[in-house]
Amino acid sequence: MARDAEATKTRILAAATGEFAAYGFAGGRIERIAAQAQSNVRMIYAYYGGKSGLFDATLADALRRMAESVPPNPADLPAWAGDVFDHHQRFPEVLRLSMWAQLERPEATAEPSEVYRNKALTVATAAAQPLSAVDVLVFIYAIAQASQLSPKGLTELDRGPVVDQAAAQRQAVVTATERMLRSWA
Repeated sequence: MARDAEATKTRILAAATGEFAAYGFAGGRIERIAAQAQSNVRMIYAYYGGKSGLFDATLADALRRMAESVPPNPADLPAWAGDVFDHHQRFPEVLRLSMWAQLERPEATAEPSEVYRNKALTVATAAAQPLSAVDVLVFIYAIAQASQLSPKGLTELDRGPVVDQAAAQRQAVVTATERMLRSWA
């Protein structure tokens, strides 16, 4: 039976996403990834050169998928902030991978510079002065990710009668972004 290299790489990246999101770079184990991917350690080394290459490829793949799924919307940046929040709700492993990378492999945390440049150029038309497009992107990401990065003890203080906490948090992200941009207009 012929080996399908692309299918194997896809399985390896999926398994690595789960492993590295859960355990980080230092705690992630190639053997567990290989078993989960129904592959073997030798193939991981052949395709990615080792653990660091696999981690970097996993992070780049997750960030690329996010960039494709949630491109900036300069016509409605508050709605885009809500979409970024939604993406992190659906795919919490992307934010976890990014955080592990910041802690353990900061050299791997950057999306390709052209992805960042394209986002900044897209947002530049909507950027509020005196902020640069990069500032706007950083602040929107911070607002959209805040509830996932905040301590549970803090976020659970405001549970009250709200039936759909995620919807309430999303609305808070959109409202905060609207107010932030309006204050600089």
